[in-house]
Amino acid sequence: MLRHEFQPGKLVAGFFLTVAGVIYAGDAGGAWEAPWFAGIPVVVGGLFLAGAVSALTRAVRRRRGRGRTPDTAQTPESDVTV
Repeated sequence: MLRHEFQPGKLVAGFFLTVAGVIYAGDAGGAWEAPWFAGIPVVVGGLFLAGAVSALTRAVRRRRGRGRTPDTAQTPESDVTV
């Protein structure tokens, strides 16, 4: 499996969307009574927080100057075009 970059903003967004889904699923299943607008603040707040986390992550990675890993670095031989 190919390795991918960890993106905490997507993790935060997914968590809050899952929470909104659980709110509506619990209401549909009769576990509790939720008003129709209950998920809106959860989704909007989660997307705002995800955007802030993504911006912070980008700033940290840019400041650190993410170095290249050996498996993605190009060697001088691979730069030669034929």
